[in-house]
Amino acid sequence: MMLRYAAVAFVAVALAAGCDNDPGKDKAKAQVSAPAAVQPVTTGAATKLAFSSADGSKFSFVGAKVTRKHDGNFGKFSGTVDLVDGNAEKSKVTAEVDVGSLSTDEEKLTGHLKTGDFFDVAKFPTAKFTSTAIKAGGEKGASHTITGNLELHGVTKSISFPATIKVNGDQLDADAEFAINRKDFGIVYPGKPDDLIKDEVLIKLAIRAKKAS
Repeated sequence: MMLRYAAVAFVAVALAAGCDNDPGKDKAKAQVSAPAAVQPVTTGAATKLAFSSADGSKFSFVGAKVTRKHDGNFGKFSGTVDLVDGNAEKSKVTAEVDVGSLSTDEEKLTGHLKTGDFFDVAKFPTAKFTSTAIKAGGEKGASHTITGNLELHGVTKSISFPATIKVNGDQLDADAEFAINRKDFGIVYPGKPDDLIKDEVLIKLAIRAKKAS
């Protein structure tokens, strides 16, 4: 009997600790709202830059359930930056992600994320982002705040998130780390009753855009 109580107590403590297993804790939160109108690139000397997963850029994420965290990434994505007068705030970013290229630290989870419970890759094979504004200043010490329309899982919404942007001639580097709520995009699978999935997912971006050839 004592062993049984000890086992129950151990499980309770483990679950309590796991409840604080939140990848978005103490991270910047993406602000989500209705889609915004896409503005044309500001008049000026625009340079077309390109970035992709095949050319040094990275798009990774961290998700969690009660008992543990999982690391993942998207292996195929590409995009462009219309850099105007060397000024990020006048510029525009577009990107497209092959959602089916996702992978995680666990093969079974990778397969599950591609099903209708989560991303439903067969129905929604791509995700797209188009910026609507880039402003100076950002949360958690970021240099800028990027706002744009994100199309994911058949849902389009405007998101704003902090990013650190550096422009060096014909190259632009942008790094961002922020939490986003999966339920805002209709991804609502709860997980097992005794191992619920966290709503927030931590997004990590490392964009290395260079002049398109």
